[in-house]
Amino acid sequence: MSKSKKNSQNPRIAALQALSEVLDSNRHLAESEALSRLREGRDNAFARHLAYGVLRWKTALEWLAAGLLTKPVKQRERDVQRLLLLGLQQLWQDDTASHAAINETAECARLLGKPWAVGLINACLRRFQREREQLLEKLGQVEQRFAHPGWMLKELKQDWPQQWQSMIEANNKQAPLWLRINRQRADEGKLRENLANAGFEVTEHPYARDAIAISPAAAVTRVPGFENGWLSVQDPAAQLARDLLEPRSGDCILDACAAPGGKTAHLLESSPGIELTALDRQERRVEQIHQTLGRLGLAANVKHADAADPDSWWNGEKFNKILLDAPCSASGVIRRHPEIKWLRDSGQVDAAVQTQAGLLKALWPLLENGGILVYATCSVFRRENNQQIRHFLEQHTDAVAELPAVEWGTLESCGRQVMPGEAQMDGFFYAVLRKSA
Repeated sequence: MSKSKKNSQNPRIAALQALSEVLDSNRHLAESEALSRLREGRDNAFARHLAYGVLRWKTALEWLAAGLLTKPVKQRERDVQRLLLLGLQQLWQDDTASHAAINETAECARLLGKPWAVGLINACLRRFQREREQLLEKLGQVEQRFAHPGWMLKELKQDWPQQWQSMIEANNKQAPLWLRINRQRADEGKLRENLANAGFEVTEHPYARDAIAISPAAAVTRVPGFENGWLSVQDPAAQLARDLLEPRSGDCILDACAAPGGKTAHLLESSPGIELTALDRQERRVEQIHQTLGRLGLAANVKHADAADPDSWWNGEKFNKILLDAPCSASGVIRRHPEIKWLRDSGQVDAAVQTQAGLLKALWPLLENGGILVYATCSVFRRENNQQIRHFLEQHTDAVAELPAVEWGTLESCGRQVMPGEAQMDGFFYAVLRKSA
């Protein structure tokens, strides 16, 4: 086996390459080529765990590394510094046995053709072990301990002065795996029996009636019922969209930004008699909708189209209900996608706000009088959520925000905000807008 191929199968090297894909090329971890090349399931899981961990605790790990290095690592040698972060992540957050975290991480420098860095990494990690308590005590006094970029911390403190710290803590924990039962297809009794026989314990959700969590965690392809379309991966907060939209047989519904198709499928599973149109403006993501529906045995009118440009796709027949799961900062799903912290900036949130406003304005005329539009984001920023809807209502006198009587979320003037970690859910905002006659 060549050296490059051997390195590609080393989980620490793969995690290092995945970090480069995110931090140097602005790619999401889910799209990592380095991680996808790992053939061994256990190595793949380990590499993902390492990469996710470093991205989850990035600023804290960098602060620790800076205190351990006698001088900063040059930018062109940033892979050496990131190897150090991988080792610190294992020692600090995973409590990995020191010989594994230290020796194997340091030896990765040799695999990268940088034998000079083996001793450097070894020395820094051993020093962390010796001075762990003092270093972590000092870390607890600086802002880097929150492991969020400064602009994001500032906005969270401004929007949620009482809740921001609990939100940060939730963001820095790994999210549980939640599944959605396809009640149109699943034999629920058999499904639960199969899960129990496979050694899984099933937990219900207090608010999302089709949601179950299973433990211990496992790859979804190994979960009984997934491959045959009885189950789908979906956070309970995302499943609440169906309840707010209340699909009924005969409804003509638009899912305006539908990819990858989770909410589209949930609507169809809940009420097979609906007429549903699902849009997305990216051809690759439209294919994801087709794949989602195909696996579940569902069908909809799926279009490659820009919801903000109805003239290019709308036939003039108004919809009874519209689901606008708007493009957003994704600041509510950081616990699932920690790289969001480092791939977003305040300017991108400004751009998302403009996109959301454009979509609301474009889609409102497509809704029949008396119909409802459910606006959703997986964001916790008020400018994308309550402030966005308040501005829309100020400009549209025929729109009224209804506030459903539900137990979940924090009540805002125009909707409800689910906080990250609340009832083990992702952060989501929902507003229900009724069009007056």
